[in-house]
Amino acid sequence: MTPVLETRYVFTITARVGEVTTAGETGHGVRRIIPITGGEVRGEGINGKVCAFGADFQIIRPNELIELEAKYAFETDDGAVVYVENKGIRFGPVELLQKLKRGEPVDPKLIYCRTVPKFETGAEKYRWLMENLFVASAARHADRVVIDVHQVL
Repeated sequence: MTPVLETRYVFTITARVGEVTTAGETGHGVRRIIPITGGEVRGEGINGKVCAFGADFQIIRPNELIELEAKYAFETDDGAVVYVENKGIRFGPVELLQKLKRGEPVDPKLIYCRTVPKFETGAEKYRWLMENLFVASAARHADRVVIDVHQVL
């Protein structure tokens, strides 16, 4: 019998975001680029700030399913730099997704937004981030994305 999958909450990333740049319909969907302008990381044993560079590169499919691919980094309070690649999807009722695109508030419980973050660092203290898998639940707000990261045990 294989091990039962369980998760454990480890930290929350709050990434502030800037204005959306749209490259238009590319044949794969509408390409959007959303800059990451800063933020914070708070959790059990990891605290720090999101670096003010990176972006979320999105494709919006015709049915409004959004494929997310964010690339950025954060620096821990003790000086370690952690690179993040976070891929996932956001989907929900079309009218609510359109409200989000306009920057209007939407109850995060009504939108399915799940991601798979992958981490890289040379800091020995945080190598465990590279030795485990993680899943996350995210919520988009007008000026930020809040991502609760869970370790898959």
